[in-house]
Amino acid sequence: MLLEDYLQTVAFLSKSLSDENRLRILLCVNNGKKSVSSIVEELNLSQPLVSHHLKELRRSLLVKVERRGPFVYYEIADTRIPQIIATLKDLARDLLARRKTF
Repeated sequence: MLLEDYLQTVAFLSKSLSDENRLRILLCVNNGKKSVSSIVEELNLSQPLVSHHLKELRRSLLVKVERRGPFVYYEIADTRIPQIIATLKDLARDLLARRKTF
């Protein structure tokens, strides 16, 4: 794969991680499979909003989907994702701590 292809893939994933609600959903499903209704309840978000973000997370391969009868469960697709989120959080904190102006 060429560098440009890798950069496009990284940019695609970064866009998926650029929404606070998506980050919250990823951390929510990090501890095991959860249904949409469980995510809605835990994060206090609307069902249409959660469904929209889960669609984007599925599209970017950040969550896995499992169907059991009429129920659909979501879980994090890779155990490295929470660590990446934590690293981004630490980077943001450090950069903001050094900021002198807006």
